[in-house]
Amino acid sequence: MTLNLRLTAALCVALSLCALLAVPDNFPGMSGQARLTLAVFALATCAWIGTPVDDTYIALGAGLALTVTGVISSDTLFGTLGDPTVWLLICAFVLAAAVTRTGIAGRAAAFLVGGARTVRQLVHLTTAALVVTAFAVPATSGRAALALPVFLALAKALADRRRLVVMLALLFPTVILLSAVATLIGAGAHLITVSVLWQTAGERIGFTQWLLLGLPLAVASSHLAAEAVLLTTTRRADRRAAVHITAEEIQEHSKSPVTGPWTPAEKRCALLLGTVVVLWCSEPLHQVPPAVVALIGAIVASSPALGTVRLKDALKTVPWSLLLFMAATMAMGVALADSGAARWVVSGLPADVTPVVFLTVVVVVSTAAHLVLQSRSARSSVLVPLVVAAAVGAGVNPVAAALASTAAAGFCHTLPASAKPVTLFADIPGTPTYTPRDLLRLSAVLAPLTAALVLLFAVAVWPLLGVPVVR
Repeated sequence: MTLNLRLTAALCVALSLCALLAVPDNFPGMSGQARLTLAVFALATCAWIGTPVDDTYIALGAGLALTVTGVISSDTLFGTLGDPTVWLLICAFVLAAAVTRTGIAGRAAAFLVGGARTVRQLVHLTTAALVVTAFAVPATSGRAALALPVFLALAKALADRRRLVVMLALLFPTVILLSAVATLIGAGAHLITVSVLWQTAGERIGFTQWLLLGLPLAVASSHLAAEAVLLTTTRRADRRAAVHITAEEIQEHSKSPVTGPWTPAEKRCALLLGTVVVLWCSEPLHQVPPAVVALIGAIVASSPALGTVRLKDALKTVPWSLLLFMAATMAMGVALADSGAARWVVSGLPADVTPVVFLTVVVVVSTAAHLVLQSRSARSSVLVPLVVAAAVGAGVNPVAAALASTAAAGFCHTLPASAKPVTLFADIPGTPTYTPRDLLRLSAVLAPLTAALVLLFAVAVWPLLGVPVVR
């Protein structure tokens, strides 16, 4: 569908919905604020889908419209910027800048990948390394940028084996996207989900609880996806041949040493990062909020005496547009809940739906949503408030439903434009990479696999970890 057709279709849908909502006799029982909220929400969603306008600009416009019309207060709109999850993400980016500056990632890559002797070992060691980066670098696009030099080194070492290079090009973004669910800072969508759950259902998910629920799913889905990528892009002869990647080959694409004695800056940064992660994971013991821990770590990482990066340089790496987008969509979520719009939207759902059927629908819709909404955060902004409201009405635990939706929405591999990491690795000058046909072939296998895995965790695994299916 061309841009003009998408724009026309989105505009027609949005205006039609607004016209229906403007007629008082339509939808009896809906309050005026709920009508305004749904109209703004419909316009914003259609603009995200059908226009090239920046997502953040649309979200800010929607938040402003809800404030001006009195659906939410200005304190609600601006207060979302002070949410602890926003500060957590800011400080996490400062820490990531310190890690990137020292070159620890290159040493880790040389250590892990250098031990591979078969293609399957190389794939799963690379997968394990990419999963670990979710603790060091927030946002999938940042992790993709950090991993690109490692991929280039592997591609050069395997230059005579084109199919393996294409396989690795597809492996990197696939694992980066699916492993983001491991941590609360893995994607901005996670912070939106946490905020919506707290604002609408009174349920708070901390860093530790998200880690407990998300890390097993991230590990399982990442290694399952690694096998899918390996089997759909290589032949048996490719997989049987031995491989050997040396540290010298990785060093060619790294500005800092990947072998030899560690520098004092590397030691300090590794110790700081390890301490911060341990404190995040042990929050129930010391009761210090993750955002405060992250702020302490950011101050140390950028301090003149102990730091490895200047604060002003680190702050340049923070995606302020994403933070504003998150804040605005959090305000939209509050409006959906407080105005009663979300409850009205889901009030027409069948009352006799079983929890498993409900979660199945949530997972399927969330998995396919990337075909319409390319922004992961936008998908959560649209889906999670509705899913939480519907879960409460259906007797399903809203935490389980919201987590299932957010995890399933992490699948966005169908098209090169579906996610930034996929776009980044789809076009690398001088290096063979995947085609849209490769993505479609992988998606045909991976989409049902990841959806089934998320559903399995929601129904069978998460209840064992304290998140039952039924409230």
